[in-house]
Amino acid sequence: MWVRPGSPRPGVGGERDGALVVRVSARPADGQATEAALVAVAAAFGVRRRAVTLIAGASSRTKVIEVEGADPAALGRLLRQGDRGDRGDRA
Repeated sequence: MWVRPGSPRPGVGGERDGALVVRVSARPADGQATEAALVAVAAAFGVRRRAVTLIAGASSRTKVIEVEGADPAALGRLLRQGDRGDRGDRA
């Protein structure tokens, strides 16, 4: 997943370089944006927060996660939706 911290419009959806875009309003300080992203992903997949595990990328915008019990079709739907404007935003 690719996390966009400090977003004025939080949400999960869209694709950036093959990764699921997760926009959170939390700032990237003390892991707040990462935790907010994991919570958002859990909600988007309809699973509990504890079903989402951060595998790699704790201090990076690009993170590798595992979502236990997630419907694989949900990922496809999430990748196809969202604000396509995030693709070109390199801020």
